[in-house]
Amino acid sequence: METQMQPQPKTSIFQSSTAKMIMVGILTLVLLIPLTLVQDLITERSQRQKEVISETTSKWGNSVYFYGPILKIPYKDPTTGINNYAYFFPDNLNSKSEVTMVKPLERSIYKSNVFTTTMQFDGTYSHLDFSSKGIPAENIFWNRAKIMIRTTNLKSLKDEVKMKIGNQNLAFESVANSANDSIESLETNYFDYKLMENKAAFKFDISFNGSNQIKMVPVGKTTSASMTSNWNSPNFNGNFSPTSREINDKGFTANWKILHFNRPFAQHYFNVLPELSKYAFAVNFITPVDEYQQNERASKYGFLVIGLTFLIFFLIQSISKINIHIFQYSMIGIALIMFYSLLISITEHSSFSFAYAIAASSVIVLISLYAISILKDKKFPLFIGVSLTVLYTFIFVIIQLEDYALLVGSIGLFLILAAVMYFSRKIEWNK
Repeated sequence: METQMQPQPKTSIFQSSTAKMIMVGILTLVLLIPLTLVQDLITERSQRQKEVISETTSKWGNSVYFYGPILKIPYKDPTTGINNYAYFFPDNLNSKSEVTMVKPLERSIYKSNVFTTTMQFDGTYSHLDFSSKGIPAENIFWNRAKIMIRTTNLKSLKDEVKMKIGNQNLAFESVANSANDSIESLETNYFDYKLMENKAAFKFDISFNGSNQIKMVPVGKTTSASMTSNWNSPNFNGNFSPTSREINDKGFTANWKILHFNRPFAQHYFNVLPELSKYAFAVNFITPVDEYQQNERASKYGFLVIGLTFLIFFLIQSISKINIHIFQYSMIGIALIMFYSLLISITEHSSFSFAYAIAASSVIVLISLYAISILKDKKFPLFIGVSLTVLYTFIFVIIQLEDYALLVGSIGLFLILAAVMYFSRKIEWNK
């Protein structure tokens, strides 16, 4: 009697591991749409913060740009008969600045870092040479000489500016600028430079309310500058770096020494005073990585988090033969997207670290509980919870790192790839 073989039921192509993987891959790509929307929200909130900070600091004081003192002497050009000005920079210029970061200005949920600074200057002028232009002595109006200071922040001056030069005391007044000149000027009243000795010493103080940056042009033939502050995250930039600096938790101290042959401009000009801001040295009082930058960096790992989480579920599904519907994958993916929405909303009212811990814990607990109902077991959901905890911790560490972020990220991704290859080695992809 022949035994008839029972035909094996054919497995639908849509039930194969390959088809399921393709559908999960497509879902991962679809979830990039809401992830992009979240990233746009972060950008929008960051831009809103910049607008509010700009508006707030403009009332307190913007960046401080300082350029001077400049000796301004009128003369008559012997060839044209037109009256012009000659501008002379000091031989020696010494400055000492003390910058104090004050309590941040608050508006709604946004805070603006602002400072007050007192800048002390002294230096000397020596013999002024008009011979290079062939200007006779009778064409030089010494008794109408002025001292000029240029800045972009006149409205945030905290006190009157007065100078002692030689045996004279001079007071500065603001002067009108041309419409296309964004740099404002202070000038003293007239004084007779010829009444002084060939070498004239000067001394003055100036105080500002400001924000973001202090920037100075080294107009002295020899410029020596020092700056101290209680801000511990300075960014030294501009055309010259400090010759020495010391930074600790309490603040920083920096010193500059710039000689005239270190810079590409002259010690005197006739007729036109050029704009020399590109030759300035500067200190930015920055927040190294603000909350929105950290949120933005975290969101860039969104694709990695979604992909790896789906991969974990897919491997569990393939190994345990438990069927997970594409709808359930969708719910898990939406929960992962919600992490970034929670993160930015909590960060705006707290620190990034606290917000990250709350958002990550909430999503991990939610997905782990959901996995219990899907997988009908506590072993796999526990593995999923541990895996997500490790993944979010790994991303948090990368976000905090600066110099070693790429190295740590590359090593971490290599280890993740090795783990995936190990656990996927026995899966039968044809079924």
